[in-house]
Amino acid sequence: MSKVKYHYDPETLSYRKVVRKKRTTFKYISVFILSSALFAFIFVITASHYFESPKEKALTRELDNLELQFGLLNRKLNEIDLVLSNLEERDNAIYRLYFEANPIPAEQRRVGFGGVNRYKEFEGYDNSKLIIEANKRLDIIQKQIVVQSKSLDEIAILAEDKEKLLESIPAIQPITNETLTRVASGYGYRSDPFTKIRKFHYGMDFTAPRGTPVYASGDGVVKRADAASSGYGKHIRIDHGFGYVSLYAHLYKYNVKKNQKVKRGDVIGFVGSTGRSEAPHLHYEISKDGERINPINFYYGNLSADEFAKLLENASLENQSLD
Repeated sequence: MSKVKYHYDPETLSYRKVVRKKRTTFKYISVFILSSALFAFIFVITASHYFESPKEKALTRELDNLELQFGLLNRKLNEIDLVLSNLEERDNAIYRLYFEANPIPAEQRRVGFGGVNRYKEFEGYDNSKLIIEANKRLDIIQKQIVVQSKSLDEIAILAEDKEKLLESIPAIQPITNETLTRVASGYGYRSDPFTKIRKFHYGMDFTAPRGTPVYASGDGVVKRADAASSGYGKHIRIDHGFGYVSLYAHLYKYNVKKNQKVKRGDVIGFVGSTGRSEAPHLHYEISKDGERINPINFYYGNLSADEFAKLLENASLENQSLD
């Protein structure tokens, strides 16, 4: 039962019953509804700010998980970068240095990407910076790997060439110490046996009995096996590649022919005294890029340190050559 309200009328000095008009009632109801709606709206906005819906909670968890994954990715990128840096250092300081190749500059290995914005599609998000930085690092590491891969391909080719060089370069004494009588003369100024005039001797003379085997000092191809060169008599020239040529003169006879491939240690001929020679011996020369050089530096393949020291001492004596 609704309460009855009365209003005191001072003119009539009596209480009158308060009768609410329908218009006023409608006004109050409208104000109440609007106030309630406004309160509800404010409450929803406030609640949404401080409280998450199930969908928002799921999205938040997903975002947190993505941030965690990016953190793990960055950690792995750091490890990859460390491994690549170590490989690059060894590549420049060991591999390329050993094979006489120029080191790859750091700016070439780690240069970024200029020009067009490659990461525009990642802009405009809450974590755009994180995503863009991760993609930049991935691109740079990918380029580093490509550069390093090409470098290793080059090193493999250089290694193959180096192996061929090590096999080809004249590296052993052409006559064994067991059959060698003595080193009659070395590289340098010597007395000519025929004119007695002091002149430059461009090879080394190894005294040995006639018929002593002469060995190829490195892999190569026989370019000459004839007696058509003045003073050398029967001689052999082997082209070892890489600019190296070895010459074996005053032979008794050949054991190879022109254009024949030979290996280091193969018997190519026998000691004699043909041509301009005073006694049976082998005159041995080495040329590099057309210039005759001292053969004493090319016996590391079959001599001990003591044997090399003795050979060096004998070859340095300024005596009379045998040719």
